[in-house]
Order: sequence, then C-alpha cells, then structure tokens
Amino acid sequence: MNKNWFTLKNVLIGIGVVLLAGIVWYFSTKNSLITLQESTDAAWAQVENQLQRRYDLIPNLVNTVKGYASHEKDVFTGIAEARSRLAGARSVTEKIAASRGIESALSRLLVITENYPQLKADRNFTALMDELAGSENRIAQERRRYNENVQLFNQKIRMMPTSFVAKMAGFTKMDYFQMNEKAKEAPQVKFN
Repeated sequence: MNKNWFTLKNVLIGIGVVLLAGIVWYFSTKNSLITLQESTDAAWAQVENQLQRRYDLIPNLVNTVKGYASHEKDVFTGIAEARSRLAGARSVTEKIAASRGIESALSRLLVITENYPQLKADRNFTALMDELAGSENRIAQERRRYNENVQLFNQKIRMMPTSFVAKMAGFTKMDYFQMNEKAKEAPQVKFN
C-alpha cells in the first residue's frame, strides 16, 4: 500500500504542478495582452493630443485668412463644422472620420491661399502655416506609432496559444488608422 500511496501522491503533485503552471501562464499571458492594449490606448491618446493641437491652431489660421478672403464664407463654415464634429466625436471611429473632415476642410482653405499671394507674405500666416505643417507631421508620426501598436496587439491575440487566453479574456481585434480615400488621388495644382 505504501508503494500505491507514493505513486498516487506523485501523480497528484504532478497534476498540481501542471495546473499551477497553466494558471501562471494564463495570467502572465493576460497581463501581457493588457500591457499591449494599454500601449495601444496610450498611442491613440497621443494621436488625439496632436489632433487637439491642430484643432486649436485652426481658428487662428482661419482668422488670419478671413482678413484677406472675407467672401470665402463656405470654406470657413465647413472648417467650423468639421471642428465641431471632431469636438463631439466620442469613439475612435468617429474621431478618425472627423479628422478626415478637418483634413478636407484644410485642403480647401489652402486652395484659397493660392488665390491671395499677399496672404503668403503675411508673417502671422507664415508662422501659423509652419505650426500647422508641424502638427500634420506630428499627427502622421503618432498615427504610425498607433498603427504599429495595433499591429503588435492584433498579432498577439491571433497567435497560438495566446489566442485562447485572448478569447477567454474578451480581447478583440483593434482597428488601424487608415487614410482617407481622397488622399490616394494626386493633388492638382492650378495657377490662375
């Protein structure tokens, strides 16, 4: 009987060790997914930070241009509407769509500046355009970082055996920040 007890004891210890290792692996994997998810959320927060910077710069740029192009009311209305959509956006998808609206409105604003050469010589306008260009570069960088984090997260939750933990813990695939379809078209430069 001692021999059977020793064997049963070893089997129970072995099962206990395997269960303990499985539990440790599960929580370790879940924690790494949480870390990746938080990194992605932080990257998105940086995108929002840069979108806010651009959002704050736009009124100054618009007011500078308004002084030269007071009859271009539709463009200014479009920019104001795009800014309010961005301010009211709650989800990542809504914010991406609102950001695209701002980009479209800004491109129309830049067309106006082509019609007012004296505006380009204005120091305030030049400084604001430089700030806006800097904002656009920062936004592009933060979008890239966000997409890199999304890629890492999405890969991790789809790879075996982590995918089992991801499904049990409710982790789902995240969306990439994608470019506007109009941005794929080559811009047209017109000199009047």
